[in-house]
Amino acid sequence: MFGGSRKDFQNTGHGRFRADVNILLCGDPGTSKSQLLQYVHNLMPRGQYTSGKGSSAVGLTAYVTRDPETRQLVLQTGALVLSDNGICCIDEFDKMNDSTRAILHEVMEQQTISIAKAGIICTLNARTSILAAANPRMSQWDERSTVVENIQLPHTLLSRFDLIFLMLDPQDEQFDRRLATHLVSLYHQSKEDEENVFMDMSSLRDYIAYARSYIQPSLSEEAGQALIQAYVDMRKIGSSRGAVTAYPRQLESLIRLAEAHAKMRFSGTVEIVDVEEAKRLVLL
Repeated sequence: MFGGSRKDFQNTGHGRFRADVNILLCGDPGTSKSQLLQYVHNLMPRGQYTSGKGSSAVGLTAYVTRDPETRQLVLQTGALVLSDNGICCIDEFDKMNDSTRAILHEVMEQQTISIAKAGIICTLNARTSILAAANPRMSQWDERSTVVENIQLPHTLLSRFDLIFLMLDPQDEQFDRRLATHLVSLYHQSKEDEENVFMDMSSLRDYIAYARSYIQPSLSEEAGQALIQAYVDMRKIGSSRGAVTAYPRQLESLIRLAEAHAKMRFSGTVEIVDVEEAKRLVLL
C-alpha cells in the first residue's frame, strides 16, 4: 500500500522503475486470507476485489462491445484497469486458468495492458499493486515440500511478487485457544474492548494517501551499499547447492520495500533501518 505514488513509475537518472509492491498470501483454508483482502479493498479508495475462480482474462483487462445507441465499437475496462493508482485484490488466485494468469505478467512488471481486439489497438495503464490469495496444491500445507511445490504457480509469475506470506494453521492447543477466545469475544464485546480502538479506517486511509502522494524518499549512500550486500548474501544462499536463489528482480523488490518503509516513517531518505526491515520481510 505504501509502495506506489501518483506517478506510475519512479523516475531516476538512468531509467524508470515500478514503485508498487505485489504481495501473495498463501496458506491453509480458514486463515482469514479472504477477510484480509476484503479489508484492504475497503480501505483503498481505488481498490478492486475479484475472485480468480470467476474471473476471465477480458474481465481483468478489457473487452470490446458495441454501444447500443451509436452502434460503434467501444472498449470496456476490467478490474486491473479500474484499479489504476490503487490496488487489485484477487482471491482464489490458484483457481485461475493459465491463459488468465498470463495477462498478469505484463501488468505486474510493466504496469500496462496491451489490447488488440476488433481493430482496436491500444495500451492501457494498470499502475496497480496486486494483492493475491491462494490455497496450497492439496488444500493443506505440506511441510515436506518446498514453497514452489506447495503453491504450484509458474516461476515467472512467482518472481514478480515482492513478498510471499505463508498463513498456516498449526496444530497447537495454545494457538487454538487464543484464536477461539478472540472469535468468541467478537460476539460479546465489552465496553472496555470498544474503547480500545487504535486507529479508525478514515485516519488510516488519510495516513496512507499522504505517504504515497507526498513522501518520495531518496536512497542514501549507506543504504545503497547495504542493499548491494543484502543481494549478494541472498545469492550466496543457494550457491553451495548449485541453485540460484535470487535474481535482479529480488534486488528491485528490496529497494521498493525499503522505500515503502521510509514512507511509513515520513522520511525523505532511505536509511539502514529501512533496508534491514526490507531484508527481514523478504527472508521471513
